[in-house]
Amino acid sequence: MSVLSRVRGTNTRLLGVADLADVRALLARDPVANVFVASRVEASGLDAWRLGGEVWGHIVNGKLDALCYSGANLVPVEASPEAVRAFAERARRQGRRCSSIVGPAEAAMALWEQVRPTWGPAREVRASQPLMEIRGSSPAVEPDFRVKPVTPSQIDTLLPACIAMFTEEVGVSPVGDDNGNSYRARVSELVHAGRAFAWIEDGHVVFKAEIGAVTERACQIQGVWTHPALRGKGIAAAGMAAVVEYALRDFASVVSLYVNDYNAPARAVYRKVGFEEVGAFASILF
Repeated sequence: MSVLSRVRGTNTRLLGVADLADVRALLARDPVANVFVASRVEASGLDAWRLGGEVWGHIVNGKLDALCYSGANLVPVEASPEAVRAFAERARRQGRRCSSIVGPAEAAMALWEQVRPTWGPAREVRASQPLMEIRGSSPAVEPDFRVKPVTPSQIDTLLPACIAMFTEEVGVSPVGDDNGNSYRARVSELVHAGRAFAWIEDGHVVFKAEIGAVTERACQIQGVWTHPALRGKGIAAAGMAAVVEYALRDFASVVSLYVNDYNAPARAVYRKVGFEEVGAFASILF
């Protein structure tokens, strides 16, 4: 630890079971922005093996001030500029193990700027992704309940649409060296949890979306996709309204998502459904 850190009473360390109450309290400061990490912690605690990553804490005068989830994604949480510097130093020492940095835009971009010299170039930087929510009220358009929870028997029908969405959105296919088995397992997990929704007609997906992260206070929609041949026909707004209704009924009183700022059609759909912008995320993809 540097002399400056000792004087200020700050340090960064790996968090464990004894820190769980403090971690939960910090995550509760912003249930919407922090829903991804909070959902992982609620499901798995702070055990690195179950969590699929580490949680680093920034400690100021003996108290948890900020944290950073380090797994497949690197996610700063409630991170001040000083905390970002500390997390960046640890990330540089460790080397890049994640496929993305994602989180509140100011902290995520600052973290990226500080690790970039040693981590090398990113595949894509999405510096402004509006964070949107519907809080405790029905959607503003009529839901189309041809969108239903996907059943386990429909996983093989859903999977090609999930792969198409991921490839279109992220720019690379999720089908890796394991022939797509890991990605199929993740889709299957969401289906079995009742968090995958689709309008399936004649064996094809017309519209689909999933609830990727869930806590007691908020949930986050992901993977929104309409069949390319059917876009611009109002399907997405009515389909999203149905997913929002399911989410409000079964999961949490606040439904959120984030979207690329350049995706004007999607942003228009979400506003039509009743989502309001409440912040901004950033994603750096490797």
